[in-house]
Amino acid sequence: MSRRSIRQSRCLVTGASSGIGRALAVELAQNGARLILNARRRDKLEDLARELKAAGSQVVVAPGDVTQPDDRRLALEAALSHFGGLDVLVNNAGIGAWGRFEDADPERLRRIMEVNFFALAEMTRAALPLLKEGSQPLVVNVGSILGHRGIPRTSEYCASKFAVRGLSESLRAELARHGIGLLLVSPGTTQSDFSENLIDKQGGMPWPEQPGIPASRVARATVRAMRRGLNEIIPNPRGKLLVYLNRLAPRLLDRWLKRYG
Repeated sequence: MSRRSIRQSRCLVTGASSGIGRALAVELAQNGARLILNARRRDKLEDLARELKAAGSQVVVAPGDVTQPDDRRLALEAALSHFGGLDVLVNNAGIGAWGRFEDADPERLRRIMEVNFFALAEMTRAALPLLKEGSQPLVVNVGSILGHRGIPRTSEYCASKFAVRGLSESLRAELARHGIGLLLVSPGTTQSDFSENLIDKQGGMPWPEQPGIPASRVARATVRAMRRGLNEIIPNPRGKLLVYLNRLAPRLLDRWLKRYG
């Protein structure tokens, strides 16, 4: 486990317009990183860029849809043209949905997998030539507690995050020979507008909604883990409890979750 410097690192953050992505951009900027910000909402990105630049940070806006090859390419070209390369790729962009699998249109699964998994995988693939030339290069994949344990009525989202976790574990071993690290961040419930932007929402939650931790807390834990060279973090105490319970008593957890199916 080697220490990593954040100051002056060149970081591309996807999904940077809100939630965890925005908080990560702010935290990285406060630690001296140079940023390329990507998301679909140009206005939100430009507002954030103005805020960070006013505080003295170097920021480039690269709006686009990470599911589109040309938009991924333009974001990486922005890193090369403005900062001469890339040191850190933060794959944060993601979407979700709510409702039973049997009631959903097949397009829901395809859309979620396209954004949460395929775009992440292909952005990583496209970034590798730059990362290989970077300083202390690192890929940061924002997964989920639901990539450790599936729960009812979020089957497609869980599937996408399990895929992210599997890919991350495989790539960590493959990329080590190039000196590229890989950090998987598995947040639990986080205070953000994620639930307001679900692509589909059928019915209400069968259990009381739990208060999430602030996105800024996830961001601080992530940057600390980046600096320390960690492989994975679970910054939410409730999330850790769910993971440990699933390891120790999976059948008990199965029985409990069946009531909400």
